[in-house]
Parts: sequence; structure tokens; C-alpha cells
Amino acid sequence: MATNLAIDPDLLDKALQVSGERTKKAAVTMALQEFIARRQQPRMLELIGKLDWDTSFDYKAERSRA
Repeated sequence: MATNLAIDPDLLDKALQVSGERTKKAAVTMALQEFIARRQQPRMLELIGKLDWDTSFDYKAERSRA
């Protein structure tokens, strides 16, 4: 889906520089992914104490199933 946006060129250049991405599209995509992840983090805290813990789950067995 093509979208035209008017983005501050200095801000975009800085994003390219700090992200290490090669293209503007990649830098903007990375920035959006990080923005979404950061905004979803507080919602995860709301789940503390509300989820049932599965005592039969063996996390060590899951690690070894290469």
C-alpha cells in the first residue's frame, strides 16, 4: 500500500543514521515497530497476576527440542 507522508527530512536523516538501516522505508518501518512495541508494554503489566500458571510446563524440555 503506497502512502505519501511529509516527514521532517532532518528527522528522517537522523533515523537513518541511528538505525543503521539502508533505506528510508526500512528506517520508518523499524521506527513504527519499535513505537508499537513500546506502547504495548504497559498493557502487558496489566496481565500480571491475572494469568494462570501451568505448573506442568517444562521450559527446559522446550529449550532442547532443536
